[in-house]
Amino acid sequence: MTLVLVDAPGSLLLLVDFQKRLMPAIADGPAVVANAVRLAEAAGMLDVPVAATEQNPDGLGPTVDELAAYPQMVLMKTAFGATSEPGFETVLPPSGAERIVVAGCEAHVCVLQTVIGLRERGHRVVLVADAVGSRTPANHRAALVRAREHGAEVVTTEMVLFEWLANSHHPRFRDVQKLIK
Repeated sequence: MTLVLVDAPGSLLLLVDFQKRLMPAIADGPAVVANAVRLAEAAGMLDVPVAATEQNPDGLGPTVDELAAYPQMVLMKTAFGATSEPGFETVLPPSGAERIVVAGCEAHVCVLQTVIGLRERGHRVVLVADAVGSRTPANHRAALVRAREHGAEVVTTEMVLFEWLANSHHPRFRDVQKLIK
């Protein structure tokens, strides 16, 4: 397998089910949301498209306020794996996405099933460990292991941000760096 950094061109940030009624139940939920916000802010600065999903929004509510303004496309779904939902392809940019950077909840249900579905469709999937959450740490850990076993790259928020930048001379370096401090 050839190792490749996560560069901004050709990436899509997919925010899975960061919903108002779900997030209070997520272990370290505020930290998970904060990392997703960092990713979404940097995506905006670096022209990376952002899409989101909402699982049964009538029951779980809309996307949390902290993230609601970032996605250019939101897919409402009832399937746990977003790729099984009719219309999933509409969240992908018209030019496609070589890399799909995934953050969301719950790691062991909707995130994992989406990751597996993306891998089955041949996408390179980058799962951001500190921007995904579950109600229990055990489920979170198991989801990361299983996602890796299915070919997802498991990374952190800072890894993605610095790989998107690639160089300290990038014109947005200082702006992105502020998101970390």
